[in-house]
Amino acid sequence: MPGPAKVWGMRTIPSRNVIVTCAVTGAIHTPTMSPHLPVTPEEIAEDAIAASEAGAAVIHLHVRDPESGEPVTDLDLFEEIAAKIDRETDVIVQPTTGGAPTMAPEERVQVVPRLDPEMCSCNMGSINFGLYPMAENYDEWEYDWETEYLEGTDTLIFQNSFADLEVMLETMDDHDVVPSLECYDVGHLYNLGHCIDQGWIDPPLHLEFVLGINGGIDADPKNLAHLKTVADGLFGDEYSFSTIGAGRSQFELTTQSISMGGHARVGLEDNLYLRRGKLAESNADQVEKIVDLAWEVSGREPASADEVREFLALKGSDATAFN
Repeated sequence: MPGPAKVWGMRTIPSRNVIVTCAVTGAIHTPTMSPHLPVTPEEIAEDAIAASEAGAAVIHLHVRDPESGEPVTDLDLFEEIAAKIDRETDVIVQPTTGGAPTMAPEERVQVVPRLDPEMCSCNMGSINFGLYPMAENYDEWEYDWETEYLEGTDTLIFQNSFADLEVMLETMDDHDVVPSLECYDVGHLYNLGHCIDQGWIDPPLHLEFVLGINGGIDADPKNLAHLKTVADGLFGDEYSFSTIGAGRSQFELTTQSISMGGHARVGLEDNLYLRRGKLAESNADQVEKIVDLAWEVSGREPASADEVREFLALKGSDATAFN
């Protein structure tokens, strides 16, 4: 049962229930790495629906070329998949605004006016984004694009300048979209503080601590504790937080986040495995595991989508363009 609520800005936050977000496919892993990575619109939607039934209240959405599995930014695919998910479940669809490195911020954020979602991701600073070591783990590839895609990240800078952030955050505000503010390093929290000072966003805030990306802060429990300490100093009690642990640190860091009063993101975007040596056969497998762990470590239950809408003050699925 939900615990007592506390007043937080203009929102009411149930203090016990855990927001479980599921990132179903992402743009990091490639088809060779797992036969269970969803690629087609039907596969992505089906995995998202199953993850929702397993306890996820939020689905973080990327799209891929249905033939090759290559990450793309096709707005038609975003809309098709979001509509499929919405027809079958009440889950909150949270599209990415990460886009491609060559895209201007005005292009990356076009998913917001096109889908008019309740939430979307927003990356809070520039980092190196080095996926290239992953290419050393495989001798044969299902598709030719995979090695070039991964190896090309040795020169990749994922740009999120202050000018980019102004465009992103003001576009989200114009459409009443609540951003999940992805912070890959401590400096990104200070970037967010600057954005508040500039009037591009106002508290309360929902943060996503991202640990373990090659180029960002390392996946170390001490680093998660430090991120929260810095956020406490900057934002007081006017924020909530969730945690992403990339790769093998996924469940260690998400359970730590839950034990600290925060929330958790799982899914095949972040980690392909259910446990060491065992590939997750679906996103729902990971959702079920974090739901069980949340209860074991803290006695907390997964929040429903409607509870999340209430305590993040979302506009509701009826207000989206894909409803």
